[in-house]
Amino acid sequence: MKNMEEARLYKKLKDNLVQCEVCHNRCVIKEGQKGICNVRKNIKGKLYLLPYGKAIATNIDPIEKKPLFHFFPGAQAFSLGTLGCNLSCKFCQNWNISQIPHNKKVDIWGEDWSPEKIVSYCQENKIPIIAYTYNEPSVWMEYALDTMKLAQQKGIKNVWVSNGYMTIKTLELIQPYLDAVNVDLKSFQESFYQDIVGGHLEPVKENIRRIWQMRIWEEVTTLIIAGLNDSDKELTQIAQFIAGISPDIPWHVSAFYPAYRMQDRSPTSQATLLNAYSIGKKNGLNYVYTGNIPNNKYEGTYCPHCNTLLVERWGMEILKNDLQDGHCPYCHTKIAGIF
Repeated sequence: MKNMEEARLYKKLKDNLVQCEVCHNRCVIKEGQKGICNVRKNIKGKLYLLPYGKAIATNIDPIEKKPLFHFFPGAQAFSLGTLGCNLSCKFCQNWNISQIPHNKKVDIWGEDWSPEKIVSYCQENKIPIIAYTYNEPSVWMEYALDTMKLAQQKGIKNVWVSNGYMTIKTLELIQPYLDAVNVDLKSFQESFYQDIVGGHLEPVKENIRRIWQMRIWEEVTTLIIAGLNDSDKELTQIAQFIAGISPDIPWHVSAFYPAYRMQDRSPTSQATLLNAYSIGKKNGLNYVYTGNIPNNKYEGTYCPHCNTLLVERWGMEILKNDLQDGHCPYCHTKIAGIF
């Protein structure tokens, strides 16, 4: 099987240079070199995606693991990712796949999983959702897009777990085929994005707004790290930003565990998560969830009108689901999401 595909979004420049237009890095790449993501390479003046049809990680996960809580609760998702990433988060939980091309020469890009094979597998095993996750899907956009098109033809839903750093051109290409997305909003400080993430805040904010306007179901996650992005001021800014787009966007506040280049940081306490939960609710968000520390009270979906617990969870497990056709059975309020 081929493991290269010419990129769909790039410009040819003089002297065999190319400029990638998939994400906000907009790398200008010399012949024989790769972009920041380390999986898009200039070969003789053309830009190629190297791990096309090659998945480094595959699994069948509950959709709650993405996390998506308002998109077919309890459904299974075929999850896959490749090597590489367009950011370089010092706290990356999946650094062993996302950052590995930075840290050593890669000869094997993963197992053969063509778009056709992925969709056939899902059909045969009655898996209703494909999740493009584990690393940033926009860096393998061509592979993801071809899979999404086939999946849609077969009635299979497509969801992304994304850092939100893609260009509008990428968003417009995937919009017709993307059913839901969880976007990381890692901080509300530009300095945090520059120093710890290797990117910029504003493009992520713009994309969170744009995705909602595109009517793609969207949830937002913030990984909270003690002493870095856990102040009441910053959490309030994030909650107000999300609520300003829509109070119906679910906000997941999840716990950090020491990883990658942040082994010296303490894990996030439950008290910190509960404080973030409270701030989210106080600032008008209808749906706030704590993550990475199981707690059925704060992982549950409550009716924003009568405050009845409708979907009770423990970690990734659904303990009860009282939704009736996407509504609260007690006061008939419509619960935001796709059920």
